[in-house]
Amino acid sequence: MTEKDSNPSTDMFEAIKWNSQGLVPAIAQDANNKRVLMMAWMNRDALAASFEKGEAVYWSRSKQRLWHKGESSGHIQKIIDIRLDCDADTLLLMVEQIGGIACHTGRESCMYKQYSEQDGWVSVEPALKDPKEIY
Repeated sequence: MTEKDSNPSTDMFEAIKWNSQGLVPAIAQDANNKRVLMMAWMNRDALAASFEKGEAVYWSRSKQRLWHKGESSGHIQKIIDIRLDCDADTLLLMVEQIGGIACHTGRESCMYKQYSEQDGWVSVEPALKDPKEIY
């Protein structure tokens, strides 16, 4: 992100189509290998905090508070770029994933389950670290 981007204008927020809860989906993608790491939600405060910190801050629906990604695990997401899709209802965060783990299960990506007609949803990627060691 450029220094100019660190102070988002009101117009930037107005361009986004927030859902009825004032949220927008935010997909985190590895800026180097383009792998999708996770999807979370952002509200206006989370997006503003992300611009301010240069690191991903999301809205935790379960805890009803801002969640600075990596606040307890140390696996922060440094923001390289933020994009808005053509419908203006989804954000894409290009990030550098510190520590190589984005998922609370200890995996590189939250997208580690694959569907098989015989077995249903199956984990196809191993955990890189035991979550008990992370949290």
